Amino acid sequence: MHDLFIGFTSLGWQQALMYAVGLALIWLAVHKEYEPMLLLPIGFGAILVNLPLSVVWEHEGSAGFLKVLYEGGIANELFPILIFIAVGAMIDFGPLFKNPFMIFFGAAAQLGIFATMIIATLLGFDLKAAASIGIIGAADGPTAIYVANKFAKDYLGPISVAAYSYMALVPLIQPPVIRLLTTKKERRIHMAYHESGVPKWLKIFFPISVTMISGIVAPISVPLVGSLMFGNLIRESGVLERLSQAAQNELANLVTLLLGITIGSSMRADKFLNLTTLMILGMGLVAFVFDTAGGVLFAKLINLFLPADRKINPMIGACGISAFPMSGRVIQKMAAEEERGNIILMHAIGANVSGQLGSIIAGGMVLALVPLFAK
Repeated sequence: MHDLFIGFTSLGWQQALMYAVGLALIWLAVHKEYEPMLLLPIGFGAILVNLPLSVVWEHEGSAGFLKVLYEGGIANELFPILIFIAVGAMIDFGPLFKNPFMIFFGAAAQLGIFATMIIATLLGFDLKAAASIGIIGAADGPTAIYVANKFAKDYLGPISVAAYSYMALVPLIQPPVIRLLTTKKERRIHMAYHESGVPKWLKIFFPISVTMISGIVAPISVPLVGSLMFGNLIRESGVLERLSQAAQNELANLVTLLLGITIGSSMRADKFLNLTTLMILGMGLVAFVFDTAGGVLFAKLINLFLPADRKINPMIGACGISAFPMSGRVIQKMAAEEERGNIILMHAIGANVSGQLGSIIAGGMVLALVPLFAK
């Protein structure tokens, strides 16, 4: 009889709270449509792994299916690498080639990474853990998972959840920060866009050269940079259309599905419900705020040296994060709300693409430099 009710007797308030967290993520995915492809499986995974006895994780000495997925996809960094191949196949670097100056916004908007690292260190985290928390500011889930798996496996759950949750909440996080730092006149600045062609050889040469340079400068970054650029090379080669479409669709969809539910499985109550998790979630939000502020303030600084007819709309700076193409769309929507007919989408997407590149370069720098200082 005891075995019949063991599920009920094993329940505690911790499990109930994690069910609430999982349901909240599912609600955000379904009702608000915030990154549903990720938040829904993460939420359901959080519920699954906190069911009584955690049979989906481990049962009677045997690994459950979620543990198998975790060890085969997260612990060995396979899922993040596959995601980067898919993302690389989706990205068109054309807007960046047409306006190369946007690459600086991709650098400026990484401010949140390093600001949050400093804050985490001051709060008592060691340098490797602080770097793993700071990388949430890359606004790039796979990069956050990859770095956390290298430096702070114990914090992988909250770091992953923070990275993907705040990416989904970009439409709520960025606008207040932008309005706080800009005037209405600045938000109404128009930017001319001149269409120009990009030679095919440049699109093919770019991923190859970036991979080689990163491999020489920071060899540890090659899995991140190389997988992203491999996906982009498949896209731009023009001779692998079937593989390009497979990477953009089937591969992206399948790995995203498995990645989401596996991240959810890292949210076990005994490891997730503590003060450290709350601190990580709080610092993740701070990282996104600093990212947005860094990009906007950099644009305002540049405007001090530009003539009146060549001013940059400071909102473009906020697109330097890696949340592609969500941030670009948010900024275009804000520009249209400020003044109907103000189209800055191509500039925003150019900055957004540079943010994708900037995030993996920042991740590579963290992977290469932190071990040197953590000794």
